[in-house]
Amino acid sequence: MGKSKLLMAVRKEIRRKNYSYRTEQAYVRWIKRYIKFHNFQHPSKLSASHIKEYLTWLANKCNVAASTQNQAFSAILFLYEQILHIKLENLKGFDLAKKPKNLPVVLNRKEIRLVFAQLHGVTKLICGLLYGSGLRISECLRIRVKDIDLEYRQIYVRNGKGMKDRITMLPESFKKTLDNQIRKVAIIHKKDLNKGYGKALMPKALSKKYPSEVKKLRWQYLFPSKKISKDPRSGLKHRHHISDTTIQRKVREAVDKIGIQKHATCHTFRHSFATHLLEDGYDIRTVQELLGHKNVKTTMIYTHVLQKGGKGVKSPIDQLG
Repeated sequence: MGKSKLLMAVRKEIRRKNYSYRTEQAYVRWIKRYIKFHNFQHPSKLSASHIKEYLTWLANKCNVAASTQNQAFSAILFLYEQILHIKLENLKGFDLAKKPKNLPVVLNRKEIRLVFAQLHGVTKLICGLLYGSGLRISECLRIRVKDIDLEYRQIYVRNGKGMKDRITMLPESFKKTLDNQIRKVAIIHKKDLNKGYGKALMPKALSKKYPSEVKKLRWQYLFPSKKISKDPRSGLKHRHHISDTTIQRKVREAVDKIGIQKHATCHTFRHSFATHLLEDGYDIRTVQELLGHKNVKTTMIYTHVLQKGGKGVKSPIDQLG
């Protein structure tokens, strides 16, 4: 199997497993780098020691973050186990990239109100869901009309981190706004259908099983792009969701305008959601479920940033009066 055929096989298997396009791009990129590092030798001729050598080089020479090294490792494992069908053993012992013990950046409630006062339209609605429902920006932008349940006030999150589905809350105060957004999507969708477009990008299995579904409103993105674009995988011309870069930029502008010195991004709203729920006394297991964390230890980090300073201990000097 030549190198180009190898990468084609990687892409095909990733698509069969319904991984995101970004994951596909990242995995192919890491596999190319791994092959290049070993002077373009075919991976089947390389052993576990070669993998450990590459991962150690990433940590020590390239000084990559732990998450970056993990992604490279996942891509290489995918190549060997899913494409080459080679069982790897003895993969322990390589140098791990150091994980920075940074606490998540959290905005207090006053800061949240100030930021929201600077946001408008769809940007405000999206950020409202990040903070009000604990969504990641990628999860929010991938929401389809069918994922919104106004009656039961819940949002279905499809293919979240770790390829998991979950249900999270839909803020009561957003019911009317979301209903209006769905109506706007319906108008856009009707115009697209009249122009010969309007097909939604669906998982292959579903599109084959239910071919008429591709033109249904329920499969349209809740936050559609302003223009029709061509899907790089299927070649389908459709209306994708809006880009996260626009939302990220507007949030940075709002934070800068207010003068908040914290490094606040879209993801800060999710951190704030979790922290404020714990402040309000909600059980950490409930928060874990809403966030979609696999392990409660991940959720526990928010207990360190609760607004109680010094782990809730009251300074003796404050007792002097």
